[in-house]
Amino acid sequence: MHHPGKGRQKDQSKIFYNGQITVQNIPEKVYDYVVNGKSAIAWVMERQRIKTDKKSGILNDANRFGVETMQDPDYTLRLLAKVITVSLETVKVVDTLRDITFQKAGQ
Repeated sequence: MHHPGKGRQKDQSKIFYNGQITVQNIPEKVYDYVVNGKSAIAWVMERQRIKTDKKSGILNDANRFGVETMQDPDYTLRLLAKVITVSLETVKVVDTLRDITFQKAGQ
């Protein structure tokens, strides 16, 4: 799972999920939802990436987790879609809160 392109030229409106699936038309605003210094999408992509631990040699494959543990082969893709939706909706809510002004009681 990765964005097409390299470095600053990465196209964040797309995520190559695998050889057959590309998630497209991802709104730029989605990346404004940041948790602990990283966008929620970046966090999910990092955690769900297929990789081998250098020390142990153990393969971390979120797709296998989805099938074997969750009994859902689409688990990781649906998780990505949910995070995109939650991120976008959260940014919308936070943007509306910026316009709220508060007054002290009795004023």
